[in-house]
Amino acid sequence: MMRKLLTLAVCGILTMSLGAALADDGKKVTIEGDGLCGKCALGETKECQNVVLVEKDGKKTSYYLEKNEFFKDAHQGLGICTAKKDKPVKVKVTGTCVEKDGKHVLTPTEKITKAD
Repeated sequence: MMRKLLTLAVCGILTMSLGAALADDGKKVTIEGDGLCGKCALGETKECQNVVLVEKDGKKTSYYLEKNEFFKDAHQGLGICTAKKDKPVKVKVTGTCVEKDGKHVLTPTEKITKAD
C-alpha cells in the first residue's frame, strides 16, 4: 500500500513538473531592442523579416518576428527594413514567444512601436 502511494506521488510530481516546463513555451512577453531586417541588415534570412536584437547582461538574443497583421506596418513604417546594424530602430514588441529550430520566434499580439 505504501509503495503504491509513493509511486503515485512521484508520478504526480513528474507530471506537474512537465506541465510547468511546457507552460513556459508560448508565454506572453514584452521585449525592447534593436529592430533590423533579417535579410537586408543581418543577411540571416532569405526574405525580409523583422528581427529584434535584445542585449541583457552582455548577451545578445535575436527574436525573429512571425509575419502577421502587425509585421508589415512596422517593417516599412518604422523603417526596420532600411535600418543598418550601426543605426538600428529601437522597438518595443509584445507577443508570444516560442523556440523553433534553436531560434526565439515571437508572434506579435499588439502593434510594434518605437521604444522610448
